[in-house]
Amino acid sequence: MNITHLEKLTITDDIRTVMAKYVRHADSKNFTELANLFTENGIFTPLDVNGETLVQMAGRREIENKISESVGNATAIHHLFSFEIDIESKEMVHAVFSMEDHLIRPENEENILLKDSNVPVFRTLHGFGHYHGDFVKIKDTWFIKKLIQTRLKLDFTY
Repeated sequence: MNITHLEKLTITDDIRTVMAKYVRHADSKNFTELANLFTENGIFTPLDVNGETLVQMAGRREIENKISESVGNATAIHHLFSFEIDIESKEMVHAVFSMEDHLIRPENEENILLKDSNVPVFRTLHGFGHYHGDFVKIKDTWFIKKLIQTRLKLDFTY
C-alpha cells in the first residue's frame, strides 16, 4: 500500500472524528445519528468482562432501537482515551479505542432488562474497556462496519 504521511494523518483524524461523534451522539441520546455512523448493515456487539456477547445488533435501525431501549432515561457518559489506528488501505481501517462509560438511571425509573439479551438489570453501570472497530470509506465518508465493545471491568449498583 502506497500512502503518504499526510494521508495517514488525515485518515487517523477522520476515524477519531467518527468515534467522537459516536460518543457525543450516545451521550446526547441521538441514537438515529449514532446508528447512521454505521454502514447500512453494520454490526455492534457489546461483550461482558468474560468476553460473552451481551447483545448483537445488526443494521442501523436495530442498532438505534436496541441502544435506545437499553439506555432509556439513563444519563449516559462516554469517554475515549488512547487509540491505535491500523490503516489497511485508503478505504479500510481497523482501530482500537480505550473507553470508559457510565450509565445512571433516574431514581424513579424501574429497573430495565434489555429484551432478548443477557444485559443485567441495574441502577448504575460504570465500565472500562475498548472499542474495536472496522471502518470503511464509502463515497468520501467513513462509516463503522463493525464495532465490538470489550470490557476489562464492569461495576453495577442495583
